[in-house]
Amino acid sequence: MDFLQLKQEIIEYSKTIGIDKIGFASASVFDELKSRLIRQQELGYQSGFEEPVIEKRTNPELLLPQAKSIIAIALAYPSKLKDAPRSSKEERRGIFCRASWGEDYHHILRDRLQKLEAFIAEKVPEAKMKSMVDTGELSDRAVAERAGIGWSGKNCAIITPEFGSYVYLGEMITNIPFEPDTPIEDQCGSCTACLDACPTGALVQGGQIDAQKCVGFLTQTKGFLPEEYRTKIGNRIYGCDSCQTACPKNKRIDFHFHEEMEPDPEVVKPLLKPILSISNREFKETFGPLAGSWRGKKPIQRNAIIALGHFKDKTAIPELTMVLKEDPRPVLRGTAAWALGRIGDQQAISILEEAVEREKDEEVLEEIVKGLTMLQP
Repeated sequence: MDFLQLKQEIIEYSKTIGIDKIGFASASVFDELKSRLIRQQELGYQSGFEEPVIEKRTNPELLLPQAKSIIAIALAYPSKLKDAPRSSKEERRGIFCRASWGEDYHHILRDRLQKLEAFIAEKVPEAKMKSMVDTGELSDRAVAERAGIGWSGKNCAIITPEFGSYVYLGEMITNIPFEPDTPIEDQCGSCTACLDACPTGALVQGGQIDAQKCVGFLTQTKGFLPEEYRTKIGNRIYGCDSCQTACPKNKRIDFHFHEEMEPDPEVVKPLLKPILSISNREFKETFGPLAGSWRGKKPIQRNAIIALGHFKDKTAIPELTMVLKEDPRPVLRGTAAWALGRIGDQQAISILEEAVEREKDEEVLEEIVKGLTMLQP
C-alpha cells in the first residue's frame, strides 16, 4: 500500500472535520522523556493525576502491540472573551482558565479522533488504532513535539507557530508505518517571560515544572489549600493562564474556529457569592459541560471563598458566615474562616469568636484562629 498517499489523504480529510493541525511521529520509545519523568518523580514534582507507570507513558508498544506510528492532532481554542462581564465592588467575579472555556475539550477531541479512526479503518480495514486525549497514558506534549505540531516551551506547553500555545492536543497510536514529520526547532531563545510570570515559582526552570506548586494544579485539589498559595490564586477558580498570557508567542493570538469552544461569559467569569450556596443540580447544569467541573463543586467553591478573601469583599460576609455556620464540609468552613479574617471587618471578629465555641473540627479551629490573628490590631 502507498502509505505516503494515505498520509496525504488523512491530512486533507483532517481539515474537513475541524482538525487545525496534524502531524505524524514514530512510535519508538520516548527515551529522553523517560529520563525526565524519572527525575520528576524523584523530586516529587508530579501532580498525581498522571499515569503512574512511567513505562506506559513512554513506550507506545505497551499500549498498542506492533505500534509503528503516532498521529498527533491540535485544535486551536479562543484566548479572548467577547463581551466579558465586569467585576464590581459588590459583584466580584472569578475566572476559569481558557482551556476550560466552552464544551469540555476531551469530548471535542475524542469526536475528531473517532472520525479519523473511521476514515483510516475504511482505507485500511486491518489497521489497529488507539486514541487518547489528556487522560491517556502517553504524554500529549511529547507526542506533539515529536510530530512537529510545535516545540515544548519553557512554560511546559506546546507552542505552535500558528496558534501559539492555545491548542488542545490528542493522539492516535497505529500499526501503520507512516513517514514521520520533522520536529520544530525550539524558538523560546533567551526569553524567560513565563518563568517570571508564574505566581508561585512552579516553573523551576525552562521546561521543568513542580506541579505541586502550579496554580492550575492547586485549584483542582480538594483539601485545604496551603496558606502560602492562597494569596497567589487571586480570583482564579479553575486553572491558571499566567505563563500563557505572558508568552510573546501568544501576543494577538485569538482563534474562534470551533463553535463548541465558544465560552458563555457569565459561566466562565461567574459571580462568586452565588457559588457558595449552589446546589449539586445547579452546579451540574451551569458548570457541568466545562472541563473545569471534573473535580466537582467543592474545589470550585473553596476557590471562590479564597477569591472573596482576595478581594476583601465585605459584602460577602453574610454568605461566608453561612458557610462557616452551616456547611458540613470542614474544608469550606475553615476556608471561610480564613477569608473572614482576610476581609478584616470588625464584624468578622464576633463571627469567628462565636465559631470557636461551636466548632469541633481541629483543622477548622486552626483556620478560625488564623482568621482571628489576621484581625488583631
